[in-house]
Amino acid sequence: MKPHFKPISSESSLFKIELQESNKQFDYPWHYHPEPEITYILSSHGVRHVGNSTENFYCDDLVLLGSNLPHTWQSCREEDEPATAIVIYLKEDFLNESWMQSIEFKAIAGLLAETNKGIAVDREKALQLKPKFLRLLKAPAFEKMIIVMEILQELARSAQFRFLCPQGFTGALNRTDNARINVIYDYIQSHYLQQVSLSEISSRVNMSEKYFSRFFSKVMKKPFFEFLNEYRINRACKLLIETDMQISEICYASGFESVSFFYRQFRKFKGCQPKTYRKNYQQVGELRLQAS
Repeated sequence: MKPHFKPISSESSLFKIELQESNKQFDYPWHYHPEPEITYILSSHGVRHVGNSTENFYCDDLVLLGSNLPHTWQSCREEDEPATAIVIYLKEDFLNESWMQSIEFKAIAGLLAETNKGIAVDREKALQLKPKFLRLLKAPAFEKMIIVMEILQELARSAQFRFLCPQGFTGALNRTDNARINVIYDYIQSHYLQQVSLSEISSRVNMSEKYFSRFFSKVMKKPFFEFLNEYRINRACKLLIETDMQISEICYASGFESVSFFYRQFRKFKGCQPKTYRKNYQQVGELRLQAS
Protein backbone atom coordinates (compact mmCIF):
# COMPACT_ATOMS: atom_id res chain seq x y z
CA MET A 1 0.00 0.00 0.00
CA LYS A 2 1.25 3.48 -0.78
CA PRO A 3 1.22 5.64 2.35
CA HIS A 4 -0.23 9.15 1.99
CA PHE A 5 1.30 12.16 3.71
CA LYS A 6 -1.12 13.65 6.24
CA PRO A 7 -0.48 17.24 7.40
CA ILE A 8 -1.29 17.87 11.08
CA SER A 9 -2.28 21.47 11.84
CA SER A 10 -2.68 22.86 15.36
CA GLU A 11 -2.77 26.17 17.22
CA SER A 12 -0.33 24.71 19.76
CA SER A 13 3.32 24.13 18.86
CA LEU A 14 3.49 21.31 21.42
CA PHE A 15 0.69 18.87 20.63
CA LYS A 16 -2.74 18.42 19.12
CA ILE A 17 -5.57 16.41 20.66
CA GLU A 18 -8.30 15.24 18.33
CA LEU A 19 -11.51 13.30 18.84
CA GLN A 20 -11.96 11.39 15.60
CA GLU A 21 -15.53 10.27 14.92
CA SER A 22 -17.17 8.49 12.02
CA ASN A 23 -20.70 7.18 11.64
CA LYS A 24 -19.53 3.66 10.84
CA GLN A 25 -15.82 3.26 10.17
CA PHE A 26 -12.39 4.83 10.09
CA ASP A 27 -11.66 5.48 6.44
CA TYR A 28 -8.43 7.49 6.29
CA PRO A 29 -6.00 5.71 3.94
CA TRP A 30 -2.61 4.25 4.89
CA HIS A 31 -0.71 7.41 5.81
CA TYR A 32 2.23 8.92 7.67
CA HIS A 33 3.25 12.23 9.21
CA PRO A 34 6.32 13.56 11.05
CA GLU A 35 4.44 13.93 14.35
CA PRO A 36 4.58 10.94 16.75
CA GLU A 37 1.04 9.77 17.48
CA ILE A 38 -0.82 8.20 20.40
CA THR A 39 -4.18 6.67 19.48
CA TYR A 40 -6.81 5.32 21.88
CA ILE A 41 -9.77 3.54 20.22
CA LEU A 42 -13.02 4.23 22.10
CA SER A 43 -15.30 2.28 19.78
CA SER A 44 -15.07 0.18 16.59
CA HIS A 45 -13.15 -2.94 15.64
CA GLY A 46 -11.35 -4.16 12.55
CA VAL A 47 -7.78 -4.44 11.29
CA ARG A 48 -4.88 -2.20 12.26
CA HIS A 49 -1.92 -1.81 9.87
CA VAL A 50 1.33 -0.36 11.22
CA GLY A 51 4.40 -0.71 9.02
CA ASN A 52 4.72 -4.45 8.33
CA SER A 53 2.36 -5.37 11.18
CA THR A 54 -1.24 -6.45 10.56
CA GLU A 55 -3.42 -7.11 13.61
CA ASN A 56 -7.02 -7.02 14.73
CA PHE A 57 -8.09 -4.12 16.91
CA TYR A 58 -11.02 -3.64 19.28
CA CYS A 59 -12.23 -1.06 21.78
CA ASP A 60 -9.51 0.18 24.12
CA ASP A 61 -6.76 -0.43 21.59
CA LEU A 62 -3.88 1.90 22.53
CA VAL A 63 -0.81 2.37 20.33
CA LEU A 64 2.12 4.78 20.04
CA LEU A 65 3.52 5.48 16.58
CA GLY A 66 6.81 7.13 15.71
CA SER A 67 7.54 9.84 13.18
CA ASN A 68 6.65 8.87 9.57
CA LEU A 69 5.62 5.31 10.51
CA PRO A 70 2.82 4.39 8.02
CA HIS A 71 -0.45 3.27 9.62
CA THR A 72 -4.21 2.99 9.29
CA TRP A 73 -7.20 1.50 11.10
CA GLN A 74 -9.76 -0.25 8.88
CA SER A 75 -13.08 -0.84 10.65
CA CYS A 76 -15.25 -3.83 9.84
CA ARG A 77 -17.75 -2.68 7.26
CA GLU A 78 -20.60 -4.70 8.73
CA GLU A 79 -20.54 -3.05 12.15
CA ASP A 80 -23.25 -0.58 13.16
CA GLU A 81 -21.50 1.27 15.99
CA PRO A 82 -19.69 4.54 15.27
CA ALA A 83 -15.92 4.59 15.08
CA THR A 84 -14.36 6.94 17.64
CA ALA A 85 -10.81 7.52 18.81
CA ILE A 86 -8.81 10.00 20.85
CA VAL A 87 -5.59 10.90 19.04
CA ILE A 88 -2.63 12.85 20.41
CA TYR A 89 -0.15 14.26 17.89
CA LEU A 90 3.16 15.38 19.41
CA LYS A 91 4.51 18.40 17.53
CA GLU A 92 8.18 18.96 16.73
CA ASP A 93 8.62 21.54 19.49
CA PHE A 94 7.27 19.06 22.04
CA LEU A 95 10.45 17.06 21.54
CA ASN A 96 12.59 20.03 22.64
CA GLU A 97 16.19 18.86 22.85
CA SER A 98 16.88 20.41 26.25
CA TRP A 99 13.76 18.74 27.67
CA MET A 100 14.48 15.33 26.24
CA GLN A 101 18.08 15.38 27.48
CA SER A 102 17.12 16.34 31.03
CA ILE A 103 16.98 13.79 33.83
CA GLU A 104 13.32 14.65 34.47
CA PHE A 105 12.32 13.44 31.01
CA LYS A 106 14.78 10.56 30.68
CA ALA A 107 12.07 7.87 30.81
CA ILE A 108 9.79 9.68 28.35
CA ALA A 109 12.69 10.29 25.95
CA GLY A 110 13.49 6.58 26.04
CA LEU A 111 9.86 5.70 25.31
CA LEU A 112 9.60 8.11 22.37
CA ALA A 113 12.85 6.77 20.93
CA GLU A 114 11.21 3.34 20.65
CA THR A 115 8.02 4.52 18.93
CA ASN A 116 9.62 4.06 15.51
CA LYS A 117 8.92 0.35 16.08
CA GLY A 118 5.25 0.97 16.88
CA ILE A 119 4.14 0.24 20.45
CA ALA A 120 0.95 -1.65 21.34
CA VAL A 121 -0.04 -1.19 24.99
CA ASP A 122 -1.60 -4.10 26.87
CA ARG A 123 -5.34 -3.67 27.23
CA GLU A 124 -5.20 -3.84 31.02
CA LYS A 125 -2.83 -0.85 31.05
CA ALA A 126 -4.92 0.96 28.44
CA LEU A 127 -8.00 0.65 30.64
CA GLN A 128 -6.08 2.13 33.57
CA LEU A 129 -5.17 5.14 31.42
CA LYS A 130 -8.59 5.57 29.80
CA PRO A 131 -9.89 8.15 32.34
CA LYS A 132 -6.89 10.39 31.55
CA PHE A 133 -7.61 10.20 27.81
CA LEU A 134 -11.25 11.12 28.42
CA ARG A 135 -10.22 14.09 30.59
CA LEU A 136 -8.18 15.42 27.67
CA LEU A 137 -11.36 16.19 25.74
CA LYS A 138 -12.60 18.86 28.18
CA ALA A 139 -9.52 19.97 30.10
CA PRO A 140 -8.14 23.51 29.66
CA ALA A 141 -4.93 23.92 27.66
CA PHE A 142 -2.39 23.80 30.49
CA GLU A 143 -4.10 20.83 32.17
CA LYS A 144 -4.07 18.99 28.86
CA MET A 145 -0.31 19.31 28.75
CA ILE A 146 0.00 17.92 32.28
CA ILE A 147 -2.25 14.97 31.40
CA VAL A 148 -0.26 14.19 28.25
CA MET A 149 2.95 14.18 30.28
CA GLU A 150 1.34 11.92 32.90
CA ILE A 151 0.24 9.47 30.20
CA LEU A 152 3.71 9.38 28.66
CA GLN A 153 5.44 9.00 32.03
CA GLU A 154 3.15 6.18 33.09
CA LEU A 155 3.72 4.35 29.81
CA ALA A 156 7.47 4.95 30.02
CA ARG A 157 7.60 3.32 33.45
CA SER A 158 5.44 0.37 32.42
CA ALA A 159 6.45 -2.95 30.89
CA GLN A 160 2.91 -3.65 29.70
CA PHE A 161 3.50 -3.19 25.98
CA ARG A 162 5.05 -4.85 22.93
CA PHE A 163 6.58 -3.72 19.65
CA LEU A 164 4.58 -4.03 16.45
CA CYS A 165 7.60 -3.70 14.13
CA PRO A 166 10.60 -4.94 16.16
CA GLN A 167 12.88 -4.78 13.10
CA GLY A 168 11.84 -1.22 12.30
CA PHE A 169 10.07 -0.09 9.16
CA THR A 170 10.45 2.63 6.56
CA GLY A 171 7.76 3.96 4.25
CA ALA A 172 10.31 5.58 1.94
CA LEU A 173 9.57 3.50 -1.15
CA ASN A 174 9.55 4.63 -4.75
CA ARG A 175 6.29 4.71 -6.69
CA THR A 176 6.90 1.35 -8.39
CA ASP A 177 7.65 -0.46 -5.14
CA ASN A 178 4.62 1.13 -3.48
CA ALA A 179 2.42 -0.16 -6.29
CA ARG A 180 3.89 -3.64 -5.93
CA ILE A 181 3.28 -3.79 -2.19
CA ASN A 182 -0.28 -2.63 -2.78
CA VAL A 183 -0.88 -5.46 -5.28
CA ILE A 184 0.63 -8.04 -2.92
CA TYR A 185 -1.44 -6.88 0.02
CA ASP A 186 -4.68 -6.85 -1.96
CA TYR A 187 -3.92 -10.34 -3.23
CA ILE A 188 -3.42 -11.68 0.31
CA GLN A 189 -6.69 -10.16 1.48
CA SER A 190 -8.56 -11.81 -1.38
CA HIS A 191 -6.76 -15.18 -1.44
CA TYR A 192 -5.61 -16.02 2.10
CA LEU A 193 -8.18 -18.85 2.29
CA GLN A 194 -6.63 -20.52 -0.74
CA GLN A 195 -3.25 -22.07 -1.44
CA VAL A 196 -0.89 -19.22 -2.34
CA SER A 197 2.14 -20.14 -4.45
CA LEU A 198 5.30 -18.10 -4.85
CA SER A 199 4.99 -18.35 -8.63
CA GLU A 200 1.45 -16.92 -8.59
CA ILE A 201 2.15 -13.99 -6.29
CA SER A 202 5.45 -13.10 -8.00
CA SER A 203 3.78 -13.10 -11.40
CA ARG A 204 1.26 -10.55 -10.12
CA VAL A 205 4.07 -8.02 -9.76
CA ASN A 206 6.03 -9.15 -12.83
CA MET A 207 8.98 -10.60 -10.90
CA SER A 208 10.82 -13.89 -10.83
CA GLU A 209 10.25 -15.96 -7.70
CA LYS A 210 13.83 -15.37 -6.53
CA TYR A 211 13.71 -11.60 -7.05
CA PHE A 212 10.28 -11.37 -5.46
CA SER A 213 11.49 -13.14 -2.31
CA ARG A 214 14.41 -10.75 -1.98
CA PHE A 215 12.22 -7.72 -2.68
CA PHE A 216 9.54 -8.62 -0.14
CA SER A 217 12.01 -9.48 2.63
CA LYS A 218 13.91 -6.25 2.08
CA VAL A 219 10.83 -4.02 2.10
CA MET A 220 8.67 -5.75 4.73
CA LYS A 221 11.51 -7.02 6.95
CA LYS A 222 10.15 -10.57 6.91
CA PRO A 223 9.73 -13.39 4.34
CA PHE A 224 6.52 -13.48 2.32
CA PHE A 225 5.14 -16.73 3.74
CA GLU A 226 5.82 -15.59 7.29
CA PHE A 227 3.79 -12.47 6.52
CA LEU A 228 1.01 -14.58 4.99
CA ASN A 229 0.85 -16.97 7.95
CA GLU A 230 0.84 -14.07 10.38
CA TYR A 231 -2.08 -12.55 8.47
CA ARG A 232 -3.94 -15.87 8.68
CA ILE A 233 -3.27 -16.18 12.41
CA ASN A 234 -4.75 -12.75 13.00
CA ARG A 235 -7.83 -13.78 11.06
CA ALA A 236 -7.99 -16.82 13.36
CA CYS A 237 -7.75 -14.54 16.41
CA LYS A 238 -10.73 -12.58 15.16
CA LEU A 239 -12.77 -15.79 14.94
CA LEU A 240 -11.61 -16.92 18.40
CA ILE A 241 -12.82 -13.66 19.89
CA GLU A 242 -16.02 -13.11 17.93
CA THR A 243 -17.38 -16.66 17.50
CA ASP A 244 -17.85 -19.94 19.38
CA MET A 245 -16.37 -21.98 16.53
CA GLN A 246 -14.25 -25.02 17.38
CA ILE A 247 -10.49 -24.60 17.08
CA SER A 248 -10.31 -27.04 14.18
CA GLU A 249 -13.02 -25.12 12.34
CA ILE A 250 -11.14 -21.87 12.88
CA CYS A 251 -7.98 -23.47 11.52
CA TYR A 252 -9.55 -24.15 8.13
CA ALA A 253 -11.60 -20.94 8.15
CA SER A 254 -8.33 -18.99 8.42
CA GLY A 255 -6.66 -20.59 5.42
CA PHE A 256 -4.61 -23.34 7.09
CA GLU A 257 -4.75 -26.90 5.79
CA SER A 258 -3.24 -28.67 8.79
CA VAL A 259 -4.37 -28.38 12.40
CA SER A 260 -0.91 -29.26 13.74
CA PHE A 261 0.73 -26.59 11.55
CA PHE A 262 -1.93 -24.11 12.65
CA TYR A 263 -1.10 -24.77 16.31
CA ARG A 264 2.63 -24.29 15.68
CA GLN A 265 2.08 -21.03 13.83
CA PHE A 266 -0.32 -19.76 16.47
CA ARG A 267 2.22 -20.33 19.22
CA LYS A 268 4.94 -18.73 17.09
CA PHE A 269 3.02 -15.49 16.56
CA LYS A 270 0.89 -15.28 19.72
CA GLY A 271 3.02 -17.14 22.26
CA CYS A 272 0.17 -19.37 23.45
CA GLN A 273 -2.37 -21.93 22.25
CA PRO A 274 -5.64 -20.80 20.60
CA LYS A 275 -7.73 -21.95 23.57
CA THR A 276 -5.59 -19.91 25.95
CA TYR A 277 -5.80 -16.85 23.70
CA ARG A 278 -9.61 -17.05 23.71
CA LYS A 279 -9.73 -17.48 27.49
CA ASN A 280 -7.34 -14.57 28.10
CA TYR A 281 -9.36 -12.25 25.87
CA GLN A 282 -12.55 -13.17 27.69
CA GLN A 283 -10.91 -12.33 31.03
CA VAL A 284 -9.75 -8.94 29.72
CA GLY A 285 -13.26 -8.33 28.43
CA GLU A 286 -14.61 -8.88 31.95
CA LEU A 287 -12.04 -6.38 33.27
CA ARG A 288 -13.18 -3.84 30.69
CA LEU A 289 -16.80 -4.23 31.78
CA GLN A 290 -15.82 -3.69 35.40
CA ALA A 291 -13.92 -0.53 34.48
CA SER A 292 -16.72 0.96 32.37
